[in-house]
Amino acid sequence: MHNKNYKKYYFLNKFDYSHLIGLDQSISFIWRNKDKQTSLKSLVELRNFCKKYQRKLYLRNDSKLAIKLDVDGLYISSTNKSLILKPITHKKNFEILGSAHNLKEIKIKELQGVDKIFLSPIFKNKKNQKLYLYKYIHLKKLTLMKDVALGGINKKNIKKLKFIEPFGFAGISYFE
Repeated sequence: MHNKNYKKYYFLNKFDYSHLIGLDQSISFIWRNKDKQTSLKSLVELRNFCKKYQRKLYLRNDSKLAIKLDVDGLYISSTNKSLILKPITHKKNFEILGSAHNLKEIKIKELQGVDKIFLSPIFKNKKNQKLYLYKYIHLKKLTLMKDVALGGINKKNIKKLKFIEPFGFAGISYFE
């Protein structure tokens, strides 16, 4: 499986038109919205950009705002353990993405109604943690959700994804 066949997700903290316009059309964006007060204007700009250029946009941990802004879905971080159900929305194809590091978190994400699971960190991250390829494969087999590799993916190790054959991959530095 060649990397251009993977579904790609890019975590964003800011809207930078000149950078995003040059990226592959197939990349979906996940707005991390760490600072809600200063980022709402940027989020609206990003949403408008995504609609204009037919990109998918997911909002992190805020289902009400995701529905209000009419984005494509919700991303539930591994730290969000509340057992929310799929938000009631009239939007067709509203997706819920979620991340997990172990079996317990995978089961929580299943209860939260997640459609795709981000398993992380696949490669070393800043905290020097990693799942290793074999552990990733093991966790992948424990769920029926589509799997997305997350964490430490860069231009040098992207080829290693062929060993785990994920549905997709996500990151920040890979796309910068």
